[in-house]
Amino acid sequence: MTTKRTAIVTGSTSGIGRAIAEALASGGCDVAINSFSDTKEDHAVAAEIAARHAVKAIYIRADMARPDECRALVARAANDLGSVDILVNNAGIQFVSPVETFPVDRWDAIIAINLSSAFHTTAAAVAAMREAGWGRIVNIASAHGLRASPNKSAYVAAKHGVVGLTKTVALELAGSGVTANAVCPGFVHTPLVEKQIVDLAAAHPDLGRDRVIRDLILQKQPSKQFATVDQVAASVVYLCSDAAAQVTGTTISIDGGWTAQ
Repeated sequence: MTTKRTAIVTGSTSGIGRAIAEALASGGCDVAINSFSDTKEDHAVAAEIAARHAVKAIYIRADMARPDECRALVARAANDLGSVDILVNNAGIQFVSPVETFPVDRWDAIIAINLSSAFHTTAAAVAAMREAGWGRIVNIASAHGLRASPNKSAYVAAKHGVVGLTKTVALELAGSGVTANAVCPGFVHTPLVEKQIVDLAAAHPDLGRDRVIRDLILQKQPSKQFATVDQVAASVVYLCSDAAAQVTGTTISIDGGWTAQ
């Protein structure tokens, strides 16, 4: 990036979010990272990013299930970093259950964190982006924003909603210099997925780790290979670049062919 930019990445103290924050910082962006936990480790992540990439990196606690905290996150980042040029909505949670027994509190939390938070942060950020004549909104959706799976009603509904929100925002901002796009990863090898592998291998000792990955975790991913957090981050960096100035309202799938089926 030739111009100094500032970025917010929600849900960014580990996994995909941290990789995105690291990648943007490596390109010279000042970054605000976020979680709801506000631990010493969270603040240490910001300090490590700042030291590693010689940028300003700050930690801002915000519970993405709370609309007021979503909007306050944007306001504080703009105040502390000077602007919010890039907004990456990455925060998300998951819960698996048949629809008839899906806990109402889990439904509400998934819709709030995975979908509504992106609405609130975007609504808080776009006016300044439009006034500046430049901005990038990147929503981390999922292959489940384009395809469904059983027992994931809330997650699939939320991620489909994220894709629809992305398209609408892109149309509203077309021609302003502000773009909105969604990245749709398939299965990415993160600590959460590693836990799933371990749990499934324990539940299916006859299969072993390799078959658990190939036959259970990656059943729908034709490549039978995980995407990496760095691959997802690289797609975000591209969407934030001047090369992507006319890429808006679309999805980029990083799913080993899952949604090609």
